[in-house]
Amino acid sequence: MSAQALVYFAGGIGLFLLGMRLMTDGLRVSAGDALRRILAACTDRPVRGLGSGILVTALVQSSSAVTFATVGFVNAGLLTVAQAITVIYGANVGTTLTSWLVAVVGFNVNLQALALPAIALGMLLRLTGGDTRRAPLGDALAGFGLFFLGIDVLRSTFMDLGTGVDLAALALPGIGGVLVFLLVGILLTVLMQSSSAALALTLTAAAGGLITLESAAAVVIGANLGTTSTAVFAAIGATPNARRVAAAHVIFNAITALVALLLLPVLLWLAGALGGLLTGPAGVATTLAVFHTLTKLAGLLVVWPLTGRLVAWLEQRFRAQEEDLARTEFLDTNVLATPSLALDAIRLELGRTGDLSLSLLSDALEGSGRRGDPRRRALEKRLETIADYVNRLHHTGLPSSLSAALPIALRVGQYQNDIAQRAEEYHQLRIERSTVGDTQTPAVQTARLWQGQLAASVPQAAVWRQESTTETSWAGHLQQQYQAVKEQLLEEGSRGQLTARRMVHALNEISVLHRALEQMQKGAEHYRNMTGLITSVSTEGHHVAA
Repeated sequence: MSAQALVYFAGGIGLFLLGMRLMTDGLRVSAGDALRRILAACTDRPVRGLGSGILVTALVQSSSAVTFATVGFVNAGLLTVAQAITVIYGANVGTTLTSWLVAVVGFNVNLQALALPAIALGMLLRLTGGDTRRAPLGDALAGFGLFFLGIDVLRSTFMDLGTGVDLAALALPGIGGVLVFLLVGILLTVLMQSSSAALALTLTAAAGGLITLESAAAVVIGANLGTTSTAVFAAIGATPNARRVAAAHVIFNAITALVALLLLPVLLWLAGALGGLLTGPAGVATTLAVFHTLTKLAGLLVVWPLTGRLVAWLEQRFRAQEEDLARTEFLDTNVLATPSLALDAIRLELGRTGDLSLSLLSDALEGSGRRGDPRRRALEKRLETIADYVNRLHHTGLPSSLSAALPIALRVGQYQNDIAQRAEEYHQLRIERSTVGDTQTPAVQTARLWQGQLAASVPQAAVWRQESTTETSWAGHLQQQYQAVKEQLLEEGSRGQLTARRMVHALNEISVLHRALEQMQKGAEHYRNMTGLITSVSTEGHHVAA
């Protein structure tokens, strides 16, 4: 390869990659929330998720961008892992459009006549668009032009090299040669971080006679495998759901590659029959585009029936402490048909969430709490599951004697969540204490003593662990003491014994804990009321049955 050809080759790849970047980013921005709405709203059924993945990837011309967006939706709770996996399938099928653009347009149209006006119009929209959506749309149009200009440069370069270089002669015979070019496809995609760029390079090289059709097909398979590197890199250090979606992307492409290798002669024959309508370079590129699509569809046919098992398998992988804590123990959908058992399951589960919220408060009072504690998010998720279970139980047609317990259960859950929130606030105030000074005046010492008494009383709020129905007298005593501590702090502040800043901070500390105390007291009382309702109804049912 001459120096000039090498420069043209590098320039063609550069134009192609720049065009892809501009086109993808421009389309994504100009579309606004439309792409998000498509993904979020059109994934309620597996087939719709597949179609959404194909459509969005065809629009933005980047399966990696769609994969990243899908991971974001999963982390935000907009999509489940099962829904995201179908979108990933669709993204992999939708990415084959690049091959068709190269094959159908790249070898049947005067690319410069198409590319240069697109670049000119795109830049005009960019310069006059300001902050409107015309500007990113102009970027996309200019990127579209650069995309085809890069293909034109690559096509010309490979056409010139085709008669002088025979890379196919360097390959090993039989399966060894296929594996060599498979590795070439993987390396090209990893290095350029774009399977579309690797595919365009392969199609133009095959059309220029630089590699054989079989070798080009092996590179296409390798490019499909190489594209998983982006997802793998993105999943490093990411959330468990992000890693599950990335793993699904890798598994789909690995199975697709295996199927394509096993059926390589059959798929090439079928692709040749379907794409052989055109002759010359266009026919070769079209055959490879058909092959690319057939490999994705073959992989989809194999993986689609296994999606349920794949989701179940992935759910057991990459588990985080938060997810283990968030799992409910007693809520079973099978007992929804027996309301008394379902209510008892809710009662038991609220005992578990109560333990979690009180442990967060105890740790904050002892100074052992920490930011981003996984128990906090786990508590929220578990309470969300309880609320959903309560809603489902409500729609089973409960008798009024039982349905009265449901809103009380939700209130107990809200109190528990509030306790955890107060614990988080108090933990932050403890961190800030060093910045305002920790003057040990009599009022401050009294406040610390009150906080210690509160910490010692926390276990008494766990009424689900107590057999007796003792009233919450401990809470009333602490309530009275709170008022005395508050007045003492205000008095020292007025006398100048405490700086205004230190006084306000100390008042904030005991105020947050006082609110936590109120939630503990109300939660305990409502839990007892709910338990009394459930027990009385169950007893009445037992007497009637007897």
